[in-house]
Amino acid sequence: MRATLEHHRPRPTATAVPLRRAVEPADTESARFRTKLRALCATRLHDTPTLTVPRRGHVYMDGGQDRHIYVIEAGQVKTLMITGSGKRCLLFISGAGDVLGELGLLGSERSDTAVALEPATLRQIPGDRFLSALAEEGLLPEYVRHLGERVIEQQKIIVDMVTLECERRLAARLLLLSQQIGKRRGRLVVIRPRITQEELAEMVGTTRSRVGLFLKHFRETGLVGMVQGSLAVDDQRLGDYIEGRLPAAAHF
Repeated sequence: MRATLEHHRPRPTATAVPLRRAVEPADTESARFRTKLRALCATRLHDTPTLTVPRRGHVYMDGGQDRHIYVIEAGQVKTLMITGSGKRCLLFISGAGDVLGELGLLGSERSDTAVALEPATLRQIPGDRFLSALAEEGLLPEYVRHLGERVIEQQKIIVDMVTLECERRLAARLLLLSQQIGKRRGRLVVIRPRITQEELAEMVGTTRSRVGLFLKHFRETGLVGMVQGSLAVDDQRLGDYIEGRLPAAAHF
């Protein structure tokens, strides 16, 4: 099935606050680290347990004192925090080669929960052994840079939550998802697996119904579309919209 995205002439806007580049550069350094890490798991760490987690199954839950590190070998996992009142905030979506559970290295209770978005296979590694293997292979500096990039990404999300109205917050998270787990197909980036409207609502701090309205508007203005049942984004135009160069026709 081919995607159909219609282009509409943008209306003038009174303000345009530059928030980010429309298209971020390819993260080749992180990609190389993930490749090396997967190779390390297949060789030096091959005797560590492998977990198979079904869709919506838990890798770990908040409140536990699990001191393991998890490396995703296949599938995708979402990390979220749940408040005392039961509200859920989706923090991150991770894919093959990504590391989960770094807070376990601190030895304190986990504050986050990891749930499989689709059937996932993960390597479960004791924290001290994980760090030793990285040190022996000379990968500790790359791991520290990888953690630093995660911090920067989280800081961008916090800035978006504070400075953007809800509709543009959703656009920003869609753009980030396209960079994290998207696959380019021509001018579009296809986001797989399927991300539900409820999960998108957890990412931007709003209701599922409002997310549905925003997505309808994005489809009408050609910012997003569908490719074989999966959400696809025009990352260039989406970036322009976030920065104010392509204003919304209406605000909800």
